[in-house]
This record gives sequence, structure tokens and C-alpha cells, in this order.
Amino acid sequence: MSHHREPVHTDNAPKALGPYSQANVAGNMVFVSGQLGLDENTGNFVDGGVREQTNKALKNLTAILEAAGASLGDVTACTVFLKDMNDFAVMNEVYATYFTSNPPSRAAIEVARLPKDGLVEISCIAVKG
Repeated sequence: MSHHREPVHTDNAPKALGPYSQANVAGNMVFVSGQLGLDENTGNFVDGGVREQTNKALKNLTAILEAAGASLGDVTACTVFLKDMNDFAVMNEVYATYFTSNPPSRAAIEVARLPKDGLVEISCIAVKG
């Protein structure tokens, strides 16, 4: 068994902001880099606050998973980084609409700062099949 990994790229999600891939596939596992609420065409945040940024971050995750041959239903773990834990309830409300049954494990962490001064960033690991 090799430990080969295959980078994933889709134009349906924002391009990587640095020396990393949108995701990597290793075997049947998909490791998706943290996604912000960025519009893939403009590179800017979507209008609005944490609700809109959470929704867009999860749409970006979905697009990357699809490019990797996976879906939200394959996600086993998520990590949510919040600029302000007071935004947890709003983030959680949006998040719940994406993971409606058998949701993945999750950690939610308040951080001092996010790239481009985002309000929320979400990464995940999925297992295909």
C-alpha cells in the first residue's frame, strides 16, 4: 500500500491563498483545507456577517469535496475556527442545515485572527465510500 496523495483543485471554490492545496486525497480519505467565506470569482468575502460567511465556507467545502469525488455525507470530522465565540449560535444554525443527519465529529475553536480577517474558517476530513 502506497502513501500517495493526490492534490485536488476546483475553480468552483477559492484558490489556495498560499503553498497548500484545496484538498488532498490519500487512499479513500479526503483532507480539505480550511475554507473561508470567500467568493471564488472575486477573492473577496461574501457580503454580510458570520451567517453569510459560514454558508459560503460550507459551499466552498462542498465544491472541493465534489471535485475529490466525495460529498458532505462522507465527512467524518470538521474543525470550525471562529473569530468570536459569540458567533457560535449563528454558525451552528447554518452548519446544521448542511449536516442534517448523522453529523460528523466537530471541534469549534475561537482564534485571535483568521486569514484575510475572516469571521469563520472550516476544514474537514472525509472518507469516501
